[in-house]
Amino acid sequence: MSEMNWDREVDVLVVGTGNGGLTAAVCNWEMGTKDILIIEKQDKVGGTSATSGGGIWIPNNHYAKEVGAEDNPADAKAYLTNTLFGEDVPEEMIDVYLQKAPEMLKYLHDRTDVRYESLAEYPDYYTNVEGAREGHRSLEPSPIMASELGENWKNMTWTHFMMRMFNRIHFTQVEAHLLMVQLPGWKTLLAKLMWDYVRDIPWRFKTPISRRLACGSAGVARLYLSVLKREIPLEFNTQMVELIADGDTVLGAVIECNGQRQRVRAAKGVILASGGFEKNQTLREQYLPAPTNTTWSAGNPGNEGDALLAGLELGAKTRLMNDAWWTTTLCVPDEPAPRLAIMEKSFPGSCVVNRDGKRFANESQNYMAFQKDLFKTHTDEHPNAPAWHVFDATFRENFMVGPLMTKAMKPDSQIPKKWFDEGFVAKADTIRELADMLGIDADGLEGTIGKMNHYAETGKDEDFGRGDSAYDRYYADPAIKPNPCLAPIVKAPFYAMRIEAGDFGTLGGLDTDTDARVKKADGGVFEGLFAVGNCSAAILPTYPGPGATLGPAMTMAYQAACHMNA
Repeated sequence: MSEMNWDREVDVLVVGTGNGGLTAAVCNWEMGTKDILIIEKQDKVGGTSATSGGGIWIPNNHYAKEVGAEDNPADAKAYLTNTLFGEDVPEEMIDVYLQKAPEMLKYLHDRTDVRYESLAEYPDYYTNVEGAREGHRSLEPSPIMASELGENWKNMTWTHFMMRMFNRIHFTQVEAHLLMVQLPGWKTLLAKLMWDYVRDIPWRFKTPISRRLACGSAGVARLYLSVLKREIPLEFNTQMVELIADGDTVLGAVIECNGQRQRVRAAKGVILASGGFEKNQTLREQYLPAPTNTTWSAGNPGNEGDALLAGLELGAKTRLMNDAWWTTTLCVPDEPAPRLAIMEKSFPGSCVVNRDGKRFANESQNYMAFQKDLFKTHTDEHPNAPAWHVFDATFRENFMVGPLMTKAMKPDSQIPKKWFDEGFVAKADTIRELADMLGIDADGLEGTIGKMNHYAETGKDEDFGRGDSAYDRYYADPAIKPNPCLAPIVKAPFYAMRIEAGDFGTLGGLDTDTDARVKKADGGVFEGLFAVGNCSAAILPTYPGPGATLGPAMTMAYQAACHMNA
């Protein structure tokens, strides 16, 4: 194609501004390629990465080594071999990830504003598997002040509102654990966070959101700051609508902003980092298990499968298309997006039931495994979706439950009538009455609660082994004996909260090699086309630990940059 076909030319075009896209841009710049253009479909930076918990799962990372944590590549490989058994993941992708992820993290630490903190007590999600560790494989971003971005703080996507106190004050994953379970020191922490917020009067004139960013927004902010310092152009409200190829070589892309299209030549390549297809109902129904609905997904609204569709148009190969990053969600009336139901159902003194009033899984296991169990036994005759989180007055007094908070923070008199009217929450003096309110089988629910009370007494969940693993006990109450995950459900009134079969993104997508190059359906790879993050097929689809999405996204972005600058 002649030069006259192009409206503009760059060396690298990056599509998307999550952790993967921003890492790809910064690494390319550091490796010598300075002519980079980043485009973002939305009007803010960060995508799903920013709204997420922000964690990355990287065994044998330098942060863990610096504090003396014991780990080794052999154990990490054994752990992944066991947890990924039966999944469609090439072994070479696992090997490269374990080798290159720590290298990527050290590279960013040494050259950019990226900083993480090793989570000493956040266990792998399958701690009963050989090679697992109970801490120091997952990391979360170090908090950062939004003011470090200058006026560009206005371009930030904030961490999900469920990870902001009063929708304003950001807190870290470690702080969330302390607050949600109300462990020793939680009141002191709460007071400090509120005092720091109140006294920051100059920042209040700018925004009600706290100056201190944490979790996903902190991770994105640190990468975004690194982009700004290198003066890498980033254009918002700009969508990739088509890839331009000559045979097996991708030359560039058609992008669109405000109805105007441009043909952009990318001499070294196009890096797709634009997220999954969770907000495209047609694609969900084509690929994902039923029931499925975009409204249950906590993914970014712009994640409509743009990269996937463009790749398929060229004849790209895909992998793992029938799977997603599953988690039950809370669709609270009048809230702008679903909440992730991760911690609440793990707390002792509660259980999750289906329409039959029966449990279908271990509520304290990791959220990905819980929802896979949901799908395993779901049928039209005996549906597991929606499900209901059932608890009593003691639970309500002691634990934060989604938007209900604790009873002291949000008394029953302050629960919106609409929540009851629309069946999001229910309250009754007896278990049978609660079941009748929600159309749940009353005999089934009474039987289940009876079992749970027995298990709380014996300390053994005879149905699903709740509390048997270290991960189960992470969100438990250590003061409760004999099993910190099991407490009786006996004190009226009784409550139920509806939960949906949601997700925070899809994990299937364009198949790539160990350099993030997109594979062709008929063999080989496309030269000049790379995919990272949720628009590419996952490396860790069983979610072996907290941060199993962002870790690979950043690592494959690093790999793409290494290949492009070799």
